Amino acid sequence: MGSGGEGAGDVGAGADVRVLPTAELIPAALAEVRELLERSFDGEFGDDDWQHALGGWHVVRRVDHVLVAHASVVERRIDVDDRAWRVGYVEAVATAPEVQGQRHGSAVLHAVGDVVRDRFELGVLSTGRWAFYVRAGWERWRGTSWVRGAAGRVRTPDDDDGIMVLRTGPSAGLDLGGEITCDDRAGDPW
Repeated sequence: MGSGGEGAGDVGAGADVRVLPTAELIPAALAEVRELLERSFDGEFGDDDWQHALGGWHVVRRVDHVLVAHASVVERRIDVDDRAWRVGYVEAVATAPEVQGQRHGSAVLHAVGDVVRDRFELGVLSTGRWAFYVRAGWERWRGTSWVRGAAGRVRTPDDDDGIMVLRTGPSAGLDLGGEITCDDRAGDPW
């Protein structure tokens, strides 16, 4: 998927959404994305968060060549009950504060769904903004969350409420009430 022109949620001429792997983003473009994320998260976007956003696919939205929204989809192994899934994990979803509420984030999220459906068995993310994702077909996880690390599996009850999934063809019948487990990593595991 190279680029999409006018699509879901467009606000008019000059808007486009592009999907690019991290390796194809030049340093200046990566710096622009990082700056957008830091502004959008009001200083709460750290180095670990940035590392989590790299190495996969970046969905960027520009209006008249200005970056207004971003999301990343990175591959992670996530287990549901006893089955490992090839997951497109969504990171670094942000819209420039000055244009929030103008459907730029929705346009990016629509393209994120396409990336997940085209390349992965299941989409997973963690958020406190459920309604935004529900409108795009994401569902809240109803089961328990866990993290797998050096000490084995550890229960993460504080994360239960924030996990959402996007079921695709292979995961269409997935029970949303089971145990979901991710591998530990620096920063927030989920």
